[in-house]
Amino acid sequence: MDEVKLENSLDKTAKTASAVLHPIFIPLYGLMLVFSLPTLYGYIPFPVKKLLVIMILVNNIALPLFMLLFLKAKRHIMSWEMESRRERMLPLFFVTLLYAITSYIVIKYPTPIFIKTYFIGVFFISASITIINNWWKISIHAAGMGALTALALILSLRMYSVTALPLMAVVTLSGVVLFSRLRLNYHTPAQVWCGFLLGFAGLDVICRLL
Repeated sequence: MDEVKLENSLDKTAKTASAVLHPIFIPLYGLMLVFSLPTLYGYIPFPVKKLLVIMILVNNIALPLFMLLFLKAKRHIMSWEMESRRERMLPLFFVTLLYAITSYIVIKYPTPIFIKTYFIGVFFISASITIINNWWKISIHAAGMGALTALALILSLRMYSVTALPLMAVVTLSGVVLFSRLRLNYHTPAQVWCGFLLGFAGLDVICRLL
């Protein structure tokens, strides 16, 4: 009986972690991390911060959610998890297009180069996942956490900020998300680890190049 309760508890934890740390929210979490840490970017004028947050909320969270609701109502996707590669194709393309628009706006708007680079990195990761999805079901959750981990590490090492606690928190949450995707049998270990490495390396490489 205790084993059954433990199994149920683990399943609930995995589902909760997958929902709270859904990849659709990761770019917003990343931006809030940039703004909250004691770096130069924490002192960006409030109106600029407000505009960036509102843009992500509308362009990269609300619009994709409405799109998913529409696709589910039309039965183009059978579940929120979009378990098959075919179900994920249209949503991934749409989300990538929205990230391209967001990146373009941020590039044109007078924001620090690191913020521009961050959004370009997010677009690059999303585009890479969309392409890979044509052949393989890589983990989007893991890619999102990989990018968030890379961001925390970059802020810690390159911005000379005391971010040990946030970095440890992000690494721990990444472990929880990776475990959750495996626990719920949505991905294989290879799909999870490749997703994490893609997100981590993708953001790190873009930040080094730009």
